[in-house]
Amino acid sequence: MDSNETIRPLTEVPVEQTSETLVSSSATAEENNATYVPKQTKEEVIERLKEINEDACNADKQELDLLKQNFYKLHKAEQEAARKAFIDGGGAPEAFIPQPDDAESRFKDIMSSIKEKRSAIQAEQDKEKEDNLVKKLAIIDRLKELAESPEDANKAYNEFKKLQQEWNDIKQVPAAKVNELWKNYQHYAEKFYDLIKLNNEFREYDFKKNLEIKTHLCEAAEKLADEEDVISAFHQLQKLHQEFRNTGPVAKELREDIWTRFKTASTAVNRRHQQHFEALKEKEQRNLDEKTVICEIVEAMEYDTFTTFQDWENKTQEIIALQAKWKTIGYAPQKMNVKIFERFRAACDEFFKRKAEFFKSIKESMAGNLEKKKALCEKAEALKESTDWKATADILSKLQKEWKTIGPVPKKYSDAVWKRFIAACDYFFEQKNKATSSQLSVEQENMVQKKAIIEKLNTIDAQETPEEDAGNTIRELMKEWNSIGHVPFKEKDKLYKQYHGVIDKLFDKLNLSASQKKLSNFKSSISKEGNLYREREKLVRAYENMKNEIQTYENNLGFLTSSSKKGSSLVTEMNRKVEKLKADLELILKKIEVIDQSMKDE
Repeated sequence: MDSNETIRPLTEVPVEQTSETLVSSSATAEENNATYVPKQTKEEVIERLKEINEDACNADKQELDLLKQNFYKLHKAEQEAARKAFIDGGGAPEAFIPQPDDAESRFKDIMSSIKEKRSAIQAEQDKEKEDNLVKKLAIIDRLKELAESPEDANKAYNEFKKLQQEWNDIKQVPAAKVNELWKNYQHYAEKFYDLIKLNNEFREYDFKKNLEIKTHLCEAAEKLADEEDVISAFHQLQKLHQEFRNTGPVAKELREDIWTRFKTASTAVNRRHQQHFEALKEKEQRNLDEKTVICEIVEAMEYDTFTTFQDWENKTQEIIALQAKWKTIGYAPQKMNVKIFERFRAACDEFFKRKAEFFKSIKESMAGNLEKKKALCEKAEALKESTDWKATADILSKLQKEWKTIGPVPKKYSDAVWKRFIAACDYFFEQKNKATSSQLSVEQENMVQKKAIIEKLNTIDAQETPEEDAGNTIRELMKEWNSIGHVPFKEKDKLYKQYHGVIDKLFDKLNLSASQKKLSNFKSSISKEGNLYREREKLVRAYENMKNEIQTYENNLGFLTSSSKKGSSLVTEMNRKVEKLKADLELILKKIEVIDQSMKDE
């Protein structure tokens, strides 16, 4: 070996530490995420710990931490469930005492056993490192003696090679002593090489052989720059570093070049390794930011504004959409991953708890409303046979108005109780109409007047009348038609069909809008009897249902994207439906105004 050659450390961290300290915290985080099992029972956790206890020397600390975390999450969930059941059963919160958990005792026993075994193993490893330190210090002392005995240098060459092999065979030592040991070993090894007086042929052969080995190591390190698996490339590089260290020197004039080449290749691999984990950290931080926004959305729910079933149903769909979005987001940084999930779960639990409380209170309110409406049914049924037409009609009208002030009832009873109430009202008004015989002559006169209006409308249809004049005339005739009372029941449908047939023809001829025609037809068809209340309530229910349907469509639009062709067509179709529903909503409002005006005129 050349006396001027200096063997330098190849990385900042000595090779003896590679297996314990070179894996970065980011790599550990990635491995933790890969082995994390979120769905386990306590018994499954205990069974896994038993397996680990059988081979405690190879136990993985991260897995132990995750198993412990899973067990106590399950343990806590069981205690919370027991506490809730105790309180729901009427118990006072402060009086709740958790029951002893046999699984927890077994869990602690196994964990203690594993800890004791791992502590014993660690103690053995520490002792082995100390023993190795003593051995290497003895080798350094012997190298020092050989390096300081120039007269015996050539004779001691074989012993020197044997000491080198012994040094390489000895493994880990205490981390704090690694660098100092290595420097001293290199110092005396190089000093010994400087002393030995080998012939030039042997020296050249030794240098040439070492150069071939180090060149091969450089080539292997350079290929690692193209290795797809960055983590694998990093670990392979550590093995190449160990081989480079263990290889003897090359010719003095080549030492700096071969070291620079190997160092450059190492730098490229280390840089990729560092960039990989920096990118991973950035991605995890972005995931945390996205999950934090979702938590804030759920936590910002304004529960006081949710006053109907539909309000809660709409928000439930939003929560479900946010939960689906959450599942598409990757892991957050390790120290925040569990915390952010707990935060999201707590916010969702709060929402569904509030929803359950609302539904419970509404069901109680609906039950009360049902009893009130049943009472009105009984009152109407008691009056339906009355012949005191005027007084009873007034009472039934008041009952109908009172009915509208009562809130909703359970859906399964809604139609039945309404049909029961309106049947009693209808029965009375039908009997009232039959009993009013003088009404027949009035109805005959009304029929004559309505036939005359139909004839006038047919005349307009047959003549070429200016559009504006025709429109005014038609509206006047429609107004006159609406002011005329009932016709004989047997003639009602026939007259209605004739009237609306000619009206539709005129509307088509004058290009009147579909909404105008519907409104005009409605004005012509509404009844001026007690049934107006039933018609109005039916329209109000249709209005509320349509408004909720529009709100549902608009909420769903907020979760859709038009980035794809399919998504764009779906958004367009939903927008079209919303616009049509809004037009229908406006028509219903106008119909309600017509009924209100008609009731006011009465």
